[in-house]
Amino acid sequence: MSEADSDGTDVRRAVVLDYLAHGLSDDGRPQYEKSPAGYALDVESFELYQVAFDEDERLTIGNEVIVEPADERGVVTESHRVEYDDLSSGAQSELEYVVQDVVDENEERFVDFYNEAQPITLRLHQLNLLPGIGKKLRNGILDERKRKPFESFDELSERVSGLHDPDEILVERILEELRDDDLKYQTFVGQSND
Repeated sequence: MSEADSDGTDVRRAVVLDYLAHGLSDDGRPQYEKSPAGYALDVESFELYQVAFDEDERLTIGNEVIVEPADERGVVTESHRVEYDDLSSGAQSELEYVVQDVVDENEERFVDFYNEAQPITLRLHQLNLLPGIGKKLRNGILDERKRKPFESFDELSERVSGLHDPDEILVERILEELRDDDLKYQTFVGQSND
């Protein structure tokens, strides 16, 4: 999560998607000059990072690290944002699992999306950006949340007829936003809950 440090600086945490012990393959330096590298996903804004790691630390996919600010980093020596296409094939294949874990571990935050989603234009609602959510499901969600806010994904599935796996729908949307940076509306990627 992004949290304010004691001096008010945002601390950005990310989950390791790929760990390359021998550095990046496109790094032209001799092997002895390369440091371990990899890719990570910000757990708050879903931004992607290419990172270099301290060579004394051993990490695995799924470890959480601090990518920003520089003075808060432990195992990360440098980081910069990248696009989906810049990821290694290993990082791309892990992405869906890591996004699913982030959504599951932060269920309240993502259930709140269903509770708080708003119209974008007169004809388009944030809920309609989710895969498989048409007018009927959107209206079902809106009607049910007026009665009482949703408290879990299970409750969403039970109360809204036809809404199956509301967590997987969110994961699908987040992955779509990560893979296609030309989408007109970014609901999750690059957005922060600060």
